[in-house]
Amino acid sequence: MKKETLHINGTSFEIYSFNTVVVGSGAAGLNAADRLYSFGQKDIAVVTEGLNMGTSLNTGSDKQTYYKLTLAGSTQDSVYEMAKTLYDGGSMHGDIALVEAALSAQSFYRLVDIGVPFPHNSFGEYIGYKTDHDPRQRATSAGPLTSKYMTEKLKQQVFQKGIGIFDGYQVIAILTDKEKTKSVGLLTLNNNALEDESKRFVIFNCTNIIYATGGPAGMYQMSVYPESQTGATGIAFEAGVKGKNLTESQYGIASIKFRWNLSGTYQQVIPRYVSTDKEGKDEKEFLDDYFSDTGKMLDAIFLKGYQWPFDPRKVCDFSSSLIDILVYNETVNKGRRVFLDFTKNPSRAVKDGKFDFSLLGEESYTYLKKSNALFGTPIDRLALMNQPAIDLYKNNGIDITEEYLEIAVCAQHNNGGLYGDIWWESNLKHLFPVGEVNGSHGVYRPGGSALNSGQVGSTRAAQFIAARYTEEPLKTDEFIDMTANQIYEKISFGAKLLKNMSDKNNIIQIRRQIGERMTRAGAHIRSGKAAEAAAKEAKKMLESLPDISKLSSVRDLPFAYQNRDLLITQYVYLSAIANYIEKGGGSRGSYLVYNKDGKLPIENLPEEFRFTLDGGRLEKEIQEVSFSDGECRFEWNEVKPIPESDDWFENVWNAYMRDEIIR
Repeated sequence: MKKETLHINGTSFEIYSFNTVVVGSGAAGLNAADRLYSFGQKDIAVVTEGLNMGTSLNTGSDKQTYYKLTLAGSTQDSVYEMAKTLYDGGSMHGDIALVEAALSAQSFYRLVDIGVPFPHNSFGEYIGYKTDHDPRQRATSAGPLTSKYMTEKLKQQVFQKGIGIFDGYQVIAILTDKEKTKSVGLLTLNNNALEDESKRFVIFNCTNIIYATGGPAGMYQMSVYPESQTGATGIAFEAGVKGKNLTESQYGIASIKFRWNLSGTYQQVIPRYVSTDKEGKDEKEFLDDYFSDTGKMLDAIFLKGYQWPFDPRKVCDFSSSLIDILVYNETVNKGRRVFLDFTKNPSRAVKDGKFDFSLLGEESYTYLKKSNALFGTPIDRLALMNQPAIDLYKNNGIDITEEYLEIAVCAQHNNGGLYGDIWWESNLKHLFPVGEVNGSHGVYRPGGSALNSGQVGSTRAAQFIAARYTEEPLKTDEFIDMTANQIYEKISFGAKLLKNMSDKNNIIQIRRQIGERMTRAGAHIRSGKAAEAAAKEAKKMLESLPDISKLSSVRDLPFAYQNRDLLITQYVYLSAIANYIEKGGGSRGSYLVYNKDGKLPIENLPEEFRFTLDGGRLEKEIQEVSFSDGECRFEWNEVKPIPESDDWFENVWNAYMRDEIIR
């Protein structure tokens, strides 16, 4: 590391030089730093907006899943079979699927070795269970807080190795060479010293950037992402990084007072779904209005447990995702509030004061019977099957043994993101998006595969950098000559805002408008007309942002820069959705696309829910988007097949010994 103080156009900057800077301190970012150090590259640092912020440390579910190769029992599995499962989700490159499968066991056992408490039996087998979009039983879990445990254990590794951490530094620009072919550094806002003009902006001159900033959480109103997670995808688009599969995100039912996925046993204990007016009055079990068959309603609730993400294939015939539609209809269209009630059984299931379990279908009944849970109320069943699920809410100020749990259909994960190759390097050389910000996933992905992908991708990026990109950063004079205009442009935005401060702060109001727009036009209920109109709104707001933003304090500056990033992100994402629909894309993944010639899930729903399934029509193509000069340009490319090679050991060994593998 080298530290200097420079003056550019009258502004003072601290500048730090490293071989590699890791941006982000979630499970993927921390693993990247840990792996880099282990592979021999020690001139590194972690730059993070907040060491205790982000999704990995602050999210989970009833039983948060990690997906990997089968590592127990007599069930056959192989790297190729797991790759095929990932690839068959649609719009996923086969070579990336093969890498994620091949490194899944290595990445999993690394986490085991550093202390993440994944369960094993007395013989040392790491047992698994079946998760969504999983033909085997590859899933495992360390409980509701799996990613939290991963992050904490990886953080210990980073601390033990003495890797430098810049905590409280918000990246506001990726700096590139003048041709925008490679990244050369970062401009950050030092949120620890905003009042001090000489320390407000800090520059990092670095050969490589591992970009682990997470999903674009801040652009949604209804979101199960933790409030501390915002994302920084827009500044990557601005730097020239391509987007990939941006249309593909996951949505599902979650609590909104404390943001948490309501999957697994939260649904399998079959709680009541209740709606009220805005004041909490006029209570109604609204599912009763749509399900004429009580047994089908109970089974649909149960199946939300492991069919948690909204899926348009599970909307018709009173299937589980119809519930997401009905929750959305109550909250968005009718303006009511919706709750889960664990204290009472659904009224229509009660006979002689008790739950009539004979109403259940075979799958639901068998599951509850094997769990010894054919008794009592939902909270009684939950206490037996998963007491930590109750404790989790109690630890966050909500006692679901006594009170209702308010819910909505929320954005949860982005399957798309930034472009990366099989070493997770983007089209902007020397920049490696890892974790959720990388768009490696396809349309459908097995539950828990995101955690595996984050560990695999960050390991691959570290391998490549340690083997191929070991050169020192640019000399300071050369770096400044290359980036001074970029730096000046970004700090000018903040300078203009600080000159026009007002008592009437509207930064949070602008953020709210961004969220409302995305939830309205770019979440799980979509139409081409709405997406196109919303994209134009986002672009107009982006262009006028310096003029309409009102700060009341320099402490508002980080939020203003976030709004700028989010508006770029939103414009690109909404444009991608509009482009997909214009190409003839239909309902797939975790979203429903309005089609006037389609059908309604059930006849007494509003017209906006009329849809047609895509039917896999575009699953062999991947949408890529470039953002330049304020406009989006799209390419549709065929997916790469899974590589099949008859590797002979001696040949691979010799290639490995000649250092021909990492290329």
